[in-house]
Amino acid sequence: MSLIARLEVKKMKQIQRLTIFILIATMGMFTSIHAQNNKNTSKNEFNPITTGVMSLGINPDARGGGMGDLGVATDPDVNSQYWNPAKYAFAYSNAGVALSYTPWLRKLVNDINLAYLAGYWKFGSRDLQALSASLRYFSLGAINITDEGGNTINSINPYEMAVDLGYSRKLSQSFSMGVVFRFIYSDLGYNMGTDGSASDAKGGAAFAADIAGYQTFYPIVGRSECQWSWGFNISNIGSKVSYDGGNSSAFLPTNLRLGTTFLFPLADYNTLSLNLDLNKLLVPTKPRQEDYADKEAYQAAEDKYESTSPISGIFKSFSDAPGGFKEELREINFSIGAEYSYNQQFFLRAGYYNENKYKGNRKFFTFGAGFALNVFRLDAAYVVAAAQSSPLDQTLRFSLAFDMDGIKDLVGRRRR
Repeated sequence: MSLIARLEVKKMKQIQRLTIFILIATMGMFTSIHAQNNKNTSKNEFNPITTGVMSLGINPDARGGGMGDLGVATDPDVNSQYWNPAKYAFAYSNAGVALSYTPWLRKLVNDINLAYLAGYWKFGSRDLQALSASLRYFSLGAINITDEGGNTINSINPYEMAVDLGYSRKLSQSFSMGVVFRFIYSDLGYNMGTDGSASDAKGGAAFAADIAGYQTFYPIVGRSECQWSWGFNISNIGSKVSYDGGNSSAFLPTNLRLGTTFLFPLADYNTLSLNLDLNKLLVPTKPRQEDYADKEAYQAAEDKYESTSPISGIFKSFSDAPGGFKEELREINFSIGAEYSYNQQFFLRAGYYNENKYKGNRKFFTFGAGFALNVFRLDAAYVVAAAQSSPLDQTLRFSLAFDMDGIKDLVGRRRR
């Protein structure tokens, strides 16, 4: 917050937009700043991918958050909309709703948070398909606007939100696919009047879609029936977002997530799942002036980057890194995690998330626990950063889910 608070606000006749998007980018990559000062880190190799609406990449779910931020192939639950909407077709209950809350970057500020609401409903005589929806709201809290003397003259409350609707269907006894359509709104700027007053400016809007798949098998290992699943989700395929009326625009954080899960019984009522997720942003790398011999060549590359369509950018993202194939591999993040369950009522979780030091350096361990009873389930997760001076350290997540089928049955029994 202090970064924006210290900005000098000068009176001017023209409308001036402050792109608080820079603040989000700064916070999102804060964990990697120390890498630039490390003697073993080459400045030329530090090259994270930048996007607009970075809050779309924040995991809202405490269950996945307790396993290293993963969930593309784990057992279906109410929050599958974020990880893999295709899993809803295999959900055990016919309907559910969940609310999640994350105080974000709590080591830096105390008023940035992410709220997330998700739900689904399976319909049809054979439970082959499901509708799902979610709403996320990312608030950056209050940001004070000061004049040249440091006096507060106004404050703004920037935010980002996304609302989406999904459909999933079983295509066989073991495989399903899902699609999600999303509307995104990013309100990260304001207009500065000639009298020094600040008012909300028109935010950036965008549309996107997700395409996902999920497959699960039940192999027999020894004398035990196990469960092996895999899944994929290509999320946020859509338009660009602009904060200045279309003069410039930013790519959405289009992301490819692949993962697998193996669940096996330990004893009666006790199970353990081992999970792995891989992530890669399908966004082209922004040109850097240091990679070009002269300004003309750099400007040509910059113009080409700005004119690249989102779909073309997806294909270019696999081969445009300045460091070649070696740098492309650095853009792949991975998560590993485990979940222990007793009678599907008590849960313990742990995981690890790793991002290359030249691409952001987010590295952290996660721990989580859950409790399910009758019609509700409560999950919590906690982050312990492995990178030095990380603002992600001590991040908490909470999720509360309700089984609507269970509520319906409970109400029906009471009426009888």
